[in-house]
Amino acid sequence: MGAGEAELTGPDLEQGMPLGDVGDGELLLGHAGGEPVLLVRRGDELFAVGASCAHYGVSLADGLLVGHEIRCPAHHAAFDLRTGDVLRAPALNPIPCWEVEVRDGTVRVTGKRAERPKPRASYAGTQPERIVIAGAGAAGSAAAQALRREGFTGSITLVGADMAPPYDRPNLSKDYLAGNAPEEWMPLFPEDFYRENGIDLLLGSRVAKLEPQRRVLQLLNGRELPYDGLLLATGSDPIRLPVATHGLDHVLYLRSMADARAIIARLPQARRAVVVGASFIGLEAAAALRERGVEVDIVSDSEEPLAHVLGPGLGAVFRRVHQEHGVTFHLRDTVAAVGREQVTLRSGRTLPADLVVVGIGVRPGVGLASWAGLALDRGGVAVDEQLQTSAPGVYAAGDLCAWPDPRTGRRIRSEHWVVAQRQGQTAARNLMGAGERFDAVPFFWTQSYDLTLRYVGHAEKPERVQIDGSLDGRDATAVFWEGGRPLAVATVGRDRVALQAEAEMERQDWRALERMLGGAVQHA
Repeated sequence: MGAGEAELTGPDLEQGMPLGDVGDGELLLGHAGGEPVLLVRRGDELFAVGASCAHYGVSLADGLLVGHEIRCPAHHAAFDLRTGDVLRAPALNPIPCWEVEVRDGTVRVTGKRAERPKPRASYAGTQPERIVIAGAGAAGSAAAQALRREGFTGSITLVGADMAPPYDRPNLSKDYLAGNAPEEWMPLFPEDFYRENGIDLLLGSRVAKLEPQRRVLQLLNGRELPYDGLLLATGSDPIRLPVATHGLDHVLYLRSMADARAIIARLPQARRAVVVGASFIGLEAAAALRERGVEVDIVSDSEEPLAHVLGPGLGAVFRRVHQEHGVTFHLRDTVAAVGREQVTLRSGRTLPADLVVVGIGVRPGVGLASWAGLALDRGGVAVDEQLQTSAPGVYAAGDLCAWPDPRTGRRIRSEHWVVAQRQGQTAARNLMGAGERFDAVPFFWTQSYDLTLRYVGHAEKPERVQIDGSLDGRDATAVFWEGGRPLAVATVGRDRVALQAEAEMERQDWRALERMLGGAVQHA
Protein backbone atom coordinates (compact mmCIF):
# COMPACT_ATOMS: atom_id res chain seq x y z
CA MET A 1 0.00 0.00 0.00
CA GLY A 2 1.76 3.04 -1.22
CA ALA A 3 5.20 1.63 -0.61
CA GLY A 4 6.48 2.79 -3.96
CA GLU A 5 9.32 1.11 -5.80
CA ALA A 6 11.88 -0.53 -3.53
CA GLU A 7 15.52 0.43 -4.06
CA LEU A 8 17.67 -2.38 -5.42
CA THR A 9 20.63 -3.12 -3.17
CA GLY A 10 22.96 -6.02 -2.60
CA PRO A 11 24.18 -8.61 -5.10
CA ASP A 12 22.55 -9.45 -8.41
CA LEU A 13 21.30 -12.90 -7.50
CA GLU A 14 20.72 -13.86 -11.12
CA GLN A 15 24.48 -13.52 -11.68
CA GLY A 16 25.06 -15.77 -8.69
CA MET A 17 27.29 -15.82 -5.64
CA PRO A 18 29.39 -18.41 -3.78
CA LEU A 19 27.23 -20.81 -1.83
CA GLY A 20 29.60 -20.49 1.11
CA ASP A 21 28.67 -16.80 1.43
CA VAL A 22 25.10 -17.69 2.32
CA GLY A 23 24.98 -18.50 6.02
CA ASP A 24 22.37 -20.77 7.56
CA GLY A 25 19.50 -18.64 8.87
CA GLU A 26 20.79 -15.49 7.20
CA LEU A 27 18.51 -13.11 5.31
CA LEU A 28 20.61 -12.01 2.35
CA LEU A 29 19.14 -9.02 0.52
CA GLY A 30 19.80 -8.84 -3.21
CA HIS A 31 17.80 -8.47 -6.39
CA ALA A 32 16.64 -10.43 -9.40
CA GLY A 33 14.66 -9.38 -12.44
CA GLY A 34 14.62 -5.79 -11.25
CA GLU A 35 12.98 -6.67 -7.92
CA PRO A 36 14.38 -6.86 -4.37
CA VAL A 37 14.79 -10.50 -3.33
CA LEU A 38 15.75 -12.25 -0.12
CA LEU A 39 17.94 -15.33 -0.39
CA VAL A 40 17.52 -17.56 2.64
CA ARG A 41 19.29 -20.73 3.65
CA ARG A 42 17.69 -23.18 6.07
CA GLY A 43 20.05 -26.12 6.50
CA ASP A 44 20.46 -27.71 3.07
CA GLU A 45 17.50 -25.80 1.61
CA LEU A 46 17.67 -22.49 -0.25
CA PHE A 47 14.75 -20.13 -0.83
CA ALA A 48 14.29 -16.86 -2.69
CA VAL A 49 11.29 -14.68 -1.92
CA GLY A 50 10.19 -11.11 -2.44
CA ALA A 51 11.88 -8.77 0.02
CA SER A 52 8.89 -6.49 0.60
CA CYS A 53 6.01 -7.29 2.95
CA ALA A 54 2.66 -7.52 1.17
CA HIS A 55 1.07 -5.33 3.87
CA TYR A 56 2.75 -1.90 3.69
CA GLY A 57 5.80 -2.78 1.59
CA VAL A 58 8.20 -2.82 4.55
CA SER A 59 11.52 -4.57 3.89
CA LEU A 60 11.65 -8.11 5.21
CA ALA A 61 15.44 -8.02 5.35
CA ASP A 62 15.30 -7.04 9.03
CA GLY A 63 12.62 -9.62 9.79
CA LEU A 64 12.82 -12.82 11.77
CA LEU A 65 12.97 -16.45 10.66
CA VAL A 66 10.85 -18.85 12.68
CA GLY A 67 11.12 -22.30 11.17
CA HIS A 68 10.16 -21.85 7.53
CA GLU A 69 8.37 -18.56 8.20
CA ILE A 70 9.69 -15.08 7.61
CA ARG A 71 8.07 -12.41 9.79
CA CYS A 72 7.79 -8.72 9.03
CA PRO A 73 9.57 -6.42 11.53
CA ALA A 74 6.94 -3.68 11.32
CA HIS A 75 3.53 -5.29 11.74
CA HIS A 76 4.39 -8.98 12.29
CA ALA A 77 2.85 -10.50 9.17
CA ALA A 78 4.28 -13.94 8.36
CA PHE A 79 4.98 -15.69 5.05
CA ASP A 80 5.93 -19.24 4.08
CA LEU A 81 9.44 -19.35 2.62
CA ARG A 82 8.55 -22.39 0.54
CA THR A 83 5.48 -20.99 -1.19
CA GLY A 84 5.34 -17.26 -0.41
CA ASP A 85 1.87 -17.82 0.99
CA VAL A 86 0.74 -15.41 3.69
CA LEU A 87 0.43 -17.19 7.03
CA ARG A 88 -0.56 -14.39 9.37
CA ALA A 89 -2.28 -11.04 9.16
CA PRO A 90 -2.08 -8.10 8.76
CA ALA A 91 -0.78 -9.07 5.32
CA LEU A 92 -3.57 -10.62 3.26
CA ASN A 93 -1.69 -11.54 0.08
CA PRO A 94 1.38 -13.70 -0.66
CA ILE A 95 4.87 -12.57 -1.62
CA PRO A 96 6.52 -13.79 -4.85
CA CYS A 97 8.94 -16.72 -5.01
CA TRP A 98 11.86 -17.44 -7.35
CA GLU A 99 13.54 -20.67 -8.36
CA VAL A 100 17.02 -21.27 -6.93
CA GLU A 101 19.74 -23.47 -8.40
CA VAL A 102 23.17 -24.47 -7.13
CA ARG A 103 25.87 -25.42 -9.63
CA ASP A 104 29.62 -25.75 -9.12
CA GLY A 105 29.47 -24.08 -5.73
CA THR A 106 27.54 -21.07 -7.04
CA VAL A 107 23.95 -20.27 -6.06
CA ARG A 108 21.76 -18.43 -8.56
CA VAL A 109 18.21 -17.15 -8.50
CA THR A 110 16.57 -18.01 -11.80
CA GLY A 111 13.00 -17.54 -12.96
CA LYS A 112 10.19 -16.07 -10.95
CA ARG A 113 7.50 -18.62 -10.14
CA ALA A 114 3.94 -18.08 -11.21
CA GLU A 115 1.66 -17.88 -8.20
CA ARG A 116 0.14 -21.29 -7.73
CA PRO A 117 -3.37 -21.68 -6.33
CA LYS A 118 -3.29 -23.00 -2.80
CA PRO A 119 -4.47 -26.63 -2.75
CA ARG A 120 -7.91 -27.07 -1.29
CA ALA A 121 -7.64 -27.80 2.40
CA SER A 122 -8.99 -31.15 3.52
CA TYR A 123 -10.77 -30.90 6.86
CA ALA A 124 -12.73 -33.52 8.75
CA GLY A 125 -16.51 -33.57 8.74
CA THR A 126 -19.17 -32.27 6.40
CA GLN A 127 -18.46 -28.90 4.84
CA PRO A 128 -21.13 -26.22 5.39
CA GLU A 129 -22.95 -25.02 2.29
CA ARG A 130 -23.78 -21.52 3.51
CA ILE A 131 -21.57 -19.31 5.65
CA VAL A 132 -22.76 -15.91 6.83
CA ILE A 133 -20.38 -13.35 8.33
CA ALA A 134 -21.97 -10.58 10.40
CA GLY A 135 -19.51 -7.69 10.26
CA ALA A 136 -17.23 -6.60 7.42
CA GLY A 137 -14.38 -5.11 9.44
CA ALA A 138 -11.01 -6.66 10.24
CA ALA A 139 -12.27 -10.07 11.38
CA GLY A 140 -15.11 -10.46 8.89
CA SER A 141 -13.19 -9.46 5.78
CA ALA A 142 -10.18 -11.59 6.74
CA ALA A 143 -12.49 -14.56 7.32
CA ALA A 144 -14.19 -14.18 3.94
CA GLN A 145 -10.85 -14.09 2.13
CA ALA A 146 -9.48 -17.01 4.17
CA LEU A 147 -12.48 -19.18 3.31
CA ARG A 148 -11.82 -18.83 -0.40
CA ARG A 149 -8.05 -19.23 -0.03
CA GLU A 150 -8.66 -22.45 1.92
CA GLY A 151 -10.84 -23.76 -0.90
CA PHE A 152 -14.33 -23.29 0.52
CA THR A 153 -16.79 -23.62 -2.37
CA GLY A 154 -20.09 -22.88 -0.66
CA SER A 155 -21.84 -19.53 -0.48
CA ILE A 156 -20.38 -16.64 1.55
CA THR A 157 -22.45 -13.65 2.61
CA LEU A 158 -20.54 -10.78 4.19
CA VAL A 159 -22.82 -8.30 5.97
CA GLY A 160 -21.46 -4.84 6.75
CA ALA A 161 -23.19 -1.87 8.40
CA ASP A 162 -20.64 0.46 6.78
CA MET A 163 -21.40 1.86 3.34
CA ALA A 164 -17.77 1.44 2.24
CA PRO A 165 -16.23 -1.92 1.27
CA PRO A 166 -13.76 -3.27 3.87
CA TYR A 167 -10.91 -0.81 4.35
CA ASP A 168 -7.70 -0.30 6.31
CA ARG A 169 -9.20 1.03 9.56
CA PRO A 170 -5.86 1.59 11.43
CA ASN A 171 -4.89 4.09 8.74
CA LEU A 172 -7.94 6.27 9.42
CA SER A 173 -6.32 7.92 12.42
CA LYS A 174 -2.82 7.85 10.97
CA ASP A 175 -1.74 8.67 7.40
CA TYR A 176 -5.25 8.97 5.95
CA LEU A 177 -6.32 11.63 8.43
CA ALA A 178 -2.94 13.35 8.11
CA GLY A 179 -3.38 13.58 4.33
CA ASN A 180 -0.50 11.23 3.50
CA ALA A 181 -2.57 8.25 2.34
CA PRO A 182 -4.88 8.75 -0.66
CA GLU A 183 -8.28 7.11 -0.95
CA GLU A 184 -7.03 4.41 -3.32
CA TRP A 185 -4.77 3.00 -0.59
CA MET A 186 -7.62 2.38 1.82
CA PRO A 187 -9.64 -0.60 0.44
CA LEU A 188 -8.34 -3.95 1.63
CA PHE A 189 -9.16 -5.65 -1.67
CA PRO A 190 -9.63 -4.55 -5.29
CA GLU A 191 -13.13 -3.52 -6.31
CA ASP A 192 -13.79 -6.73 -8.23
CA PHE A 193 -12.43 -9.04 -5.49
CA TYR A 194 -15.84 -9.88 -4.04
CA ARG A 195 -17.45 -10.63 -7.40
CA GLU A 196 -14.53 -12.74 -8.61
CA ASN A 197 -14.49 -14.73 -5.38
CA GLY A 198 -18.24 -15.23 -5.18
CA ILE A 199 -18.66 -13.25 -1.96
CA ASP A 200 -22.06 -11.61 -1.57
CA LEU A 201 -21.15 -8.27 0.04
CA LEU A 202 -24.14 -6.56 1.67
CA LEU A 203 -23.09 -3.00 2.54
CA GLY A 204 -25.16 -0.62 4.65
CA SER A 205 -26.92 -3.62 6.17
CA ARG A 206 -27.56 -3.90 9.87
CA VAL A 207 -28.35 -7.14 11.66
CA ALA A 208 -31.53 -7.13 13.76
CA LYS A 209 -31.86 -10.64 15.17
CA LEU A 210 -30.05 -13.95 15.51
CA GLU A 211 -32.02 -17.17 15.93
CA PRO A 212 -29.50 -19.96 16.58
CA GLN A 213 -32.17 -22.67 16.81
CA ARG A 214 -33.43 -21.87 13.30
CA ARG A 215 -29.91 -20.99 12.09
CA VAL A 216 -31.15 -17.71 10.69
CA LEU A 217 -29.74 -14.19 10.80
CA GLN A 218 -32.29 -11.46 10.21
CA LEU A 219 -31.39 -8.02 8.86
CA LEU A 220 -33.00 -4.77 9.92
CA ASN A 221 -34.78 -4.59 6.54
CA GLY A 222 -36.50 -7.91 7.32
CA ARG A 223 -34.39 -10.10 5.02
CA GLU A 224 -33.52 -13.49 6.51
CA LEU A 225 -30.14 -15.13 5.87
CA PRO A 226 -30.15 -18.89 6.60
CA TYR A 227 -26.73 -20.27 7.49
CA ASP A 228 -24.93 -23.52 8.19
CA GLY A 229 -22.05 -21.65 9.78
CA LEU A 230 -22.03 -18.13 11.20
CA LEU A 231 -19.26 -15.76 12.27
CA LEU A 232 -20.14 -12.86 14.56
CA ALA A 233 -17.66 -10.07 13.87
CA THR A 234 -19.75 -7.01 14.65
CA GLY A 235 -16.87 -5.16 16.29
CA SER A 236 -17.57 -2.33 18.69
CA ASP A 237 -19.16 1.10 18.83
CA PRO A 238 -17.60 4.33 20.11
CA ILE A 239 -18.58 5.47 23.58
CA ARG A 240 -20.53 8.69 23.27
CA LEU A 241 -19.56 11.88 25.05
CA PRO A 242 -21.79 12.13 28.17
CA VAL A 243 -22.79 15.77 27.58
CA ALA A 244 -25.33 17.38 25.26
CA THR A 245 -24.03 17.72 21.69
CA HIS A 246 -27.27 17.63 19.70
CA GLY A 247 -27.10 19.96 16.71
CA LEU A 248 -23.35 20.49 17.04
CA ASP A 249 -22.05 19.17 13.74
CA HIS A 250 -18.44 19.97 14.61
CA VAL A 251 -18.46 17.24 17.31
CA LEU A 252 -17.23 14.11 15.55
CA TYR A 253 -16.08 10.59 16.33
CA LEU A 254 -13.39 8.60 14.53
CA ARG A 255 -14.41 5.02 13.95
CA SER A 256 -15.39 4.66 10.29
CA MET A 257 -14.33 5.90 6.87
CA ALA A 258 -17.35 8.20 6.91
CA ASP A 259 -16.17 9.64 10.25
CA ALA A 260 -12.68 10.32 8.88
CA ARG A 261 -14.08 11.96 5.76
CA ALA A 262 -16.32 14.18 7.91
CA ILE A 263 -13.34 15.35 9.96
CA ILE A 264 -11.26 16.01 6.85
CA ALA A 265 -14.11 17.98 5.29
CA ARG A 266 -14.09 20.39 8.25
CA LEU A 267 -10.34 20.97 8.27
CA PRO A 268 -10.25 23.89 5.81
CA GLN A 269 -12.27 25.93 8.33
CA ALA A 270 -10.77 24.44 11.51
CA ARG A 271 -8.04 26.35 13.31
CA ARG A 272 -8.35 24.83 16.79
CA ALA A 273 -9.40 21.30 17.69
CA VAL A 274 -10.15 19.69 21.02
CA VAL A 275 -9.46 15.95 21.12
CA VAL A 276 -11.35 14.26 23.96
CA GLY A 277 -9.49 11.18 25.14
CA ALA A 278 -5.79 10.33 25.32
CA SER A 279 -6.25 6.83 23.93
CA PHE A 280 -4.44 5.41 20.91
CA ILE A 281 -7.09 6.86 18.60
CA GLY A 282 -7.04 10.22 20.36
CA LEU A 283 -3.25 10.56 20.23
CA GLU A 284 -3.00 9.39 16.62
CA ALA A 285 -5.77 11.79 15.61
CA ALA A 286 -4.04 14.64 17.43
CA ALA A 287 -0.77 13.92 15.60
CA ALA A 288 -2.57 13.81 12.25
CA LEU A 289 -4.32 17.12 12.93
CA ARG A 290 -1.02 18.76 13.90
CA GLU A 291 0.43 17.59 10.58
CA ARG A 292 -2.47 19.46 8.98
CA GLY A 293 -1.52 22.62 10.88
CA VAL A 294 -4.46 22.55 13.32
CA GLU A 295 -3.87 23.69 16.92
CA VAL A 296 -4.77 20.83 19.28
CA ASP A 297 -5.81 20.52 22.93
CA ILE A 298 -6.19 17.03 24.41
CA VAL A 299 -8.57 16.49 27.33
CA SER A 300 -8.37 13.31 29.40
CA ASP A 301 -9.27 12.22 32.91
CA SER A 302 -6.15 10.02 32.99
CA GLU A 303 -2.92 10.65 34.86
CA GLU A 304 -0.89 10.28 31.66
CA PRO A 305 -1.79 9.31 28.09
CA LEU A 306 -2.18 5.54 27.69
CA ALA A 307 -1.30 4.99 31.36
CA HIS A 308 -3.98 2.28 31.74
CA VAL A 309 -2.28 0.18 29.04
CA LEU A 310 1.39 1.18 29.03
CA GLY A 311 1.92 2.63 32.50
CA PRO A 312 2.77 6.23 33.39
CA GLY A 313 6.40 6.00 32.24
CA LEU A 314 5.63 5.20 28.61
CA GLY A 315 2.58 7.44 28.76
CA ALA A 316 4.74 10.39 29.77
CA VAL A 317 6.95 9.82 26.72
CA PHE A 318 3.93 10.09 24.42
CA ARG A 319 2.85 13.25 26.23
CA ARG A 320 6.27 14.87 25.81
CA VAL A 321 6.40 14.00 22.12
CA HIS A 322 3.02 15.63 21.55
CA GLN A 323 4.00 18.67 23.59
CA GLU A 324 7.13 19.05 21.47
CA HIS A 325 4.78 19.27 18.48
CA GLY A 326 2.65 21.96 20.06
CA VAL A 327 -0.16 19.92 21.63
CA THR A 328 -1.54 21.14 24.97
CA PHE A 329 -2.74 18.54 27.48
CA HIS A 330 -5.49 18.94 30.06
CA LEU A 331 -5.09 15.81 32.20
CA ARG A 332 -7.18 14.73 35.18
CA ASP A 333 -9.99 16.77 33.66
CA THR A 334 -13.18 16.08 31.72
CA VAL A 335 -15.58 17.85 29.40
CA ALA A 336 -18.47 19.55 31.22
CA ALA A 337 -20.14 21.23 28.23
CA VAL A 338 -19.68 21.76 24.50
CA GLY A 339 -20.74 24.92 22.68
CA ARG A 340 -20.52 25.98 19.08
CA GLU A 341 -17.13 27.61 19.48
CA GLN A 342 -15.74 26.28 22.76
CA VAL A 343 -15.43 23.36 25.15
CA THR A 344 -15.86 23.92 28.87
CA LEU A 345 -13.99 21.62 31.23
CA ARG A 346 -14.97 20.44 34.69
CA SER A 347 -12.09 22.53 36.06
CA GLY A 348 -13.78 25.63 34.65
CA ARG A 349 -11.27 26.18 31.87
CA THR A 350 -12.71 27.11 28.46
CA LEU A 351 -11.01 25.92 25.26
CA PRO A 352 -11.77 27.45 21.85
CA ALA A 353 -12.76 24.75 19.36
CA ASP A 354 -13.75 24.76 15.69
CA LEU A 355 -13.63 20.96 15.82
CA VAL A 356 -14.13 18.39 18.58
CA VAL A 357 -12.89 14.84 17.99
CA VAL A 358 -14.05 12.29 20.56
CA GLY A 359 -12.03 9.14 21.24
CA ILE A 360 -12.91 7.92 24.73
CA GLY A 361 -13.10 4.21 24.03
CA VAL A 362 -15.46 1.67 22.53
CA ARG A 363 -18.02 -0.90 23.68
CA PRO A 364 -18.17 -4.32 22.00
CA GLY A 365 -21.33 -4.92 19.98
CA VAL A 366 -22.76 -7.81 21.97
CA GLY A 367 -26.45 -6.87 21.72
CA LEU A 368 -27.17 -9.41 19.00
CA ALA A 369 -25.45 -12.23 20.88
CA SER A 370 -27.04 -11.28 24.18
CA TRP A 371 -30.55 -11.26 22.70
CA ALA A 372 -29.90 -14.71 21.19
CA GLY A 373 -28.90 -16.10 24.59
CA LEU A 374 -25.21 -16.69 23.81
CA ALA A 375 -22.88 -16.88 26.81
CA LEU A 376 -21.07 -13.62 27.60
CA ASP A 377 -17.89 -12.94 29.55
CA ARG A 378 -15.56 -9.98 30.19
CA GLY A 379 -17.89 -7.67 28.33
CA GLY A 380 -17.80 -9.80 25.19
CA VAL A 381 -19.03 -13.06 23.70
CA ALA A 382 -17.52 -16.10 25.38
CA VAL A 383 -15.87 -18.58 23.00
CA ASP A 384 -13.86 -21.77 23.37
CA GLU A 385 -10.29 -22.20 22.20
CA GLN A 386 -11.54 -22.71 18.63
CA LEU A 387 -13.53 -19.44 18.82
CA GLN A 388 -16.91 -21.20 18.85
CA THR A 389 -19.62 -19.59 20.97
CA SER A 390 -22.08 -21.42 23.21
CA ALA A 391 -24.30 -21.92 20.12
CA PRO A 392 -23.12 -24.75 17.83
CA GLY A 393 -21.90 -23.52 14.45
CA VAL A 394 -21.68 -19.90 15.62
CA TYR A 395 -18.20 -18.40 15.99
CA ALA A 396 -17.03 -14.98 17.15
CA ALA A 397 -13.95 -12.92 16.33
CA GLY A 398 -12.66 -9.42 16.86
CA ASP A 399 -13.51 -6.79 19.45
CA LEU A 400 -16.47 -8.69 20.90
CA CYS A 401 -14.63 -12.01 21.27
CA ALA A 402 -13.59 -13.17 24.77
CA TRP A 403 -11.28 -16.14 24.26
CA PRO A 404 -9.25 -18.41 26.58
CA ASP A 405 -5.65 -17.18 26.49
CA PRO A 406 -3.12 -19.99 27.06
CA ARG A 407 -0.54 -17.62 28.56
CA THR A 408 -2.71 -16.01 31.24
CA GLY A 409 -5.07 -18.92 31.83
CA ARG A 410 -8.12 -16.67 31.61
CA ARG A 411 -10.44 -15.22 29.01
CA ILE A 412 -9.23 -11.98 27.51
CA ARG A 413 -10.49 -9.49 24.96
CA SER A 414 -8.51 -7.31 22.59
CA GLU A 415 -9.70 -4.36 20.55
CA HIS A 416 -6.83 -4.38 18.09
CA TRP A 417 -6.87 -4.82 14.32
CA VAL A 418 -4.30 -7.58 13.87
CA VAL A 419 -5.85 -9.76 16.59
CA ALA A 420 -9.25 -9.42 14.90
CA GLN A 421 -7.83 -10.38 11.51
CA ARG A 422 -6.05 -13.44 12.88
CA GLN A 423 -9.15 -14.54 14.74
CA GLY A 424 -11.19 -14.14 11.56
CA GLN A 425 -8.76 -16.39 9.69
CA THR A 426 -8.81 -19.06 12.42
CA ALA A 427 -12.61 -18.93 12.66
CA ALA A 428 -12.85 -19.37 8.87
CA ARG A 429 -10.80 -22.55 8.96
CA ASN A 430 -12.78 -23.86 11.93
CA LEU A 431 -16.05 -23.18 10.14
CA MET A 432 -14.68 -25.64 7.57
CA GLY A 433 -13.89 -28.19 10.28
CA ALA A 434 -10.19 -27.55 10.95
CA GLY A 435 -10.50 -27.77 14.74
CA GLU A 436 -7.70 -25.21 15.09
CA ARG A 437 -6.85 -23.63 18.42
CA PHE A 438 -6.50 -19.86 18.47
CA ASP A 439 -3.33 -19.21 20.47
CA ALA A 440 -1.77 -16.22 18.71
CA VAL A 441 0.06 -13.68 20.86
CA PRO A 442 -1.82 -10.35 20.75
CA PHE A 443 0.02 -7.62 18.85
CA PHE A 444 -0.61 -3.96 18.07
CA TRP A 445 1.30 -0.87 17.05
CA THR A 446 0.75 2.85 17.40
CA GLN A 447 2.49 5.89 15.98
CA SER A 448 2.65 9.56 16.89
CA TYR A 449 4.99 11.63 14.69
CA ASP A 450 8.37 9.80 14.77
CA LEU A 451 7.49 7.71 17.83
CA THR A 452 6.39 4.18 16.92
CA LEU A 453 5.61 1.61 19.57
CA ARG A 454 5.06 -2.12 19.05
CA TYR A 455 3.42 -4.22 21.76
CA VAL A 456 3.23 -8.01 22.00
CA GLY A 457 1.43 -10.02 24.66
CA HIS A 458 -1.34 -9.11 27.05
CA ALA A 459 -0.81 -7.74 30.54
CA GLU A 460 -4.15 -6.50 31.82
CA LYS A 461 -3.02 -5.21 35.21
CA PRO A 462 0.79 -5.21 35.24
CA GLU A 463 2.32 -5.29 38.69
CA ARG A 464 5.47 -3.58 37.45
CA VAL A 465 7.04 -2.32 34.26
CA GLN A 466 10.78 -2.70 33.65
CA ILE A 467 12.33 -0.37 31.08
CA ASP A 468 15.67 -1.02 29.42
CA GLY A 469 17.23 1.69 27.24
CA SER A 470 16.05 5.23 26.52
CA LEU A 471 12.41 5.90 25.69
CA ASP A 472 13.13 9.53 24.83
CA GLY A 473 16.04 8.34 22.69
CA ARG A 474 13.66 6.04 20.77
CA ASP A 475 15.63 2.96 21.78
CA ALA A 476 13.97 0.99 24.56
CA THR A 477 12.23 -2.18 25.68
CA ALA A 478 9.51 -2.18 28.32
CA VAL A 479 8.59 -5.47 29.99
CA PHE A 480 5.21 -5.81 31.71
CA TRP A 481 5.07 -8.23 34.64
CA GLU A 482 1.88 -9.84 35.84
CA GLY A 483 1.43 -12.90 37.99
CA GLY A 484 5.21 -13.39 38.22
CA ARG A 485 5.62 -13.60 34.44
CA PRO A 486 6.65 -11.15 31.71
CA LEU A 487 3.33 -11.26 29.87
CA ALA A 488 3.90 -8.33 27.51
CA VAL A 489 6.77 -6.49 25.85
CA ALA A 490 6.66 -3.05 24.23
CA THR A 491 9.50 -1.73 22.10
CA VAL A 492 10.51 1.62 20.68
CA GLY A 493 13.16 1.43 17.97
CA ARG A 494 13.73 -2.27 18.61
CA ASP A 495 11.50 -4.00 16.10
CA ARG A 496 13.46 -7.23 16.08
CA VAL A 497 13.19 -7.52 19.86
CA ALA A 498 9.41 -7.36 19.54
CA LEU A 499 9.49 -10.15 16.94
CA GLN A 500 11.73 -12.32 19.10
CA ALA A 501 9.61 -11.71 22.19
CA GLU A 502 6.51 -12.73 20.27
CA ALA A 503 8.14 -15.99 19.17
CA GLU A 504 9.21 -16.89 22.72
CA MET A 505 5.74 -16.06 24.07
CA GLU A 506 4.23 -18.38 21.47
CA ARG A 507 6.38 -21.15 22.89
CA GLN A 508 5.72 -19.93 26.45
CA ASP A 509 9.47 -20.21 26.98
CA TRP A 510 9.99 -17.64 29.72
CA ARG A 511 13.66 -18.50 30.25
CA ALA A 512 14.38 -18.03 26.56
CA LEU A 513 12.52 -14.72 26.75
CA GLU A 514 14.81 -13.71 29.63
CA ARG A 515 17.92 -14.61 27.65
CA MET A 516 16.65 -12.82 24.56
CA LEU A 517 16.02 -9.63 26.51
CA GLY A 518 19.60 -9.74 27.72
CA GLY A 519 18.89 -9.79 31.42
CA ALA A 520 16.27 -7.04 31.45
CA VAL A 521 13.80 -9.67 32.61
CA GLN A 522 14.57 -11.65 35.76
CA HIS A 523 12.92 -15.04 35.77
CA ALA A 524 10.52 -15.52 38.67
